[in-house]
Amino acid sequence: MLLTFECAARHGNFTRAGEELALTQSAVSRQIRDLETQIGKPLFERVRGRVVTTQTGRAFLAEVEALLDMANSTMRHVTAGGQGERILAVNAPPTFAARWLVPRLSGYLKHHPQTRFDISTRRDVFDFTTTQCDLAIHFGQPIWPGAVCTYLCSELVVPVAGGALLNTVVRDARDLAEAPKIHQTERPHLWADWFKRAEVELSSPNEGHWFEQFSLTIEAVRSGLGYGLLPRYLIESELARGELQIPLDIPLSTDNAYYIATPEDRADAARDFRDWMIAAVSFRPLA
Repeated sequence: MLLTFECAARHGNFTRAGEELALTQSAVSRQIRDLETQIGKPLFERVRGRVVTTQTGRAFLAEVEALLDMANSTMRHVTAGGQGERILAVNAPPTFAARWLVPRLSGYLKHHPQTRFDISTRRDVFDFTTTQCDLAIHFGQPIWPGAVCTYLCSELVVPVAGGALLNTVVRDARDLAEAPKIHQTERPHLWADWFKRAEVELSSPNEGHWFEQFSLTIEAVRSGLGYGLLPRYLIESELARGELQIPLDIPLSTDNAYYIATPEDRADAARDFRDWMIAAVSFRPLA
């Protein structure tokens, strides 16, 4: 019934849900009706030939999706274990995962070829007891309920240029004060902090373009929309290819750092991977 409910909510149509699940439209309707009877509240309402979730249905859907995701993850882990493989579930911030972690996984697999990774990119601090996860990369302070946090590295950001700005001469920090700048919404004070570090007064700290994620910020800088403040480890490839450059090597250390969070009750499950990450950072710093 939960699968049927999720499918019907996703399609907004009982007939299409039935086609996906190899059920008749009447069978889907019956299962939804039985589920509503158990809950005691309606989960759908009809709107212009479609079915849409009610307020109760929307709240219920979020819980059902989490349960189904957990079930799928559990099946992957159990199946892999039965084949003599080891599933390692790792969560990391999206840009960190794409630009630092994933390109280096082959190095780990050379020494642990039976490992199969299950990578997720949740941003929030979640409960390890209800999530299939062996290790999480956390950016912030070393606070994660039910987990042990191990320091991985600090973060240094530097000014970066791309596109037409690659040919612009920058002599000192004052040259960037009136230049177009790219801001990241999640870290609104980076430029103000960097100019303070460079001992330059910034008259318009919010001037420029704003982007929500590092991945978007990188693309904006690469296209020449403005100068950005970025951690070196996120732009290694672009720097190597000459698509981006650092006009002034004046780094700013942010207040937060990267930590490896592991569940208190099974910290040993990913000990070798945790140690490998620490060694990888020591060999080639993220800064």
